[in-house]
Amino acid sequence: MKPLVPIALLTLANVFMMFAWYGHLKFKSAPLCIVIVVSWSIAFFEYCLQVPANRLGNQYFSTAQLKTIQEVITLVVFALFSVLYLREEFKWNYAVGFAFIALGAFFVFKKF
Repeated sequence: MKPLVPIALLTLANVFMMFAWYGHLKFKSAPLCIVIVVSWSIAFFEYCLQVPANRLGNQYFSTAQLKTIQEVITLVVFALFSVLYLREEFKWNYAVGFAFIALGAFFVFKKF
């Protein structure tokens, strides 16, 4: 198995996660109890991808590296999701903040 498989699974898991966590924001009139049930239902599929991704990914990456990969993927997926699905503006200060997080990821993977 190649290290790209867990990264692909983490990416797919994050797509489900975005819909579970933020997808309901397009349906603000929906009752909260319905939103919670739907979100948890979507999150089930996220976990079905996330758990194997971490199990398989731990063969190639440390736990800290896996978490860092997941966070970077989350930021990329979130940025795309918020612009394409929620139709929100992506501001320059978001890009700067994300760049600082990417810099932190660099240090997690840097061999000293």
